[in-house]
Amino acid sequence: MAQPLAENEVRAVLRYVRMSPQKVRLVADLVRGKNALEALNLLRFTPKAAAEPVSKVIASAVANAVENKQLSAQDLVIHRIYVDPGPIRPWRRFAARGRFRPIQRKSSHITVILREE
Repeated sequence: MAQPLAENEVRAVLRYVRMSPQKVRLVADLVRGKNALEALNLLRFTPKAAAEPVSKVIASAVANAVENKQLSAQDLVIHRIYVDPGPIRPWRRFAARGRFRPIQRKSSHITVILREE
């Protein structure tokens, strides 16, 4: 169960991202603890595929803070960011001699909690 948020905290969640949690965590570790706008700028130039969904969820959290709680975008800091594993979809790749190799197509859930400084 999700913990209740403090008055100066905002959460955004992006679910079922078609990328392995291990790959997304590498990008999430880059921006943990940084200013939200600075993190978005850093992710714009990060050459990882996971940078796009992570920046999307951070931008959504900033928009939630500005629109719903009237917080200033410049004062927001990434308090917590974590990546949980989503459902794994079994798949197959055909191999020689009529066999096949099983493949696990992994997905992730990204959660960002911003806090006002």
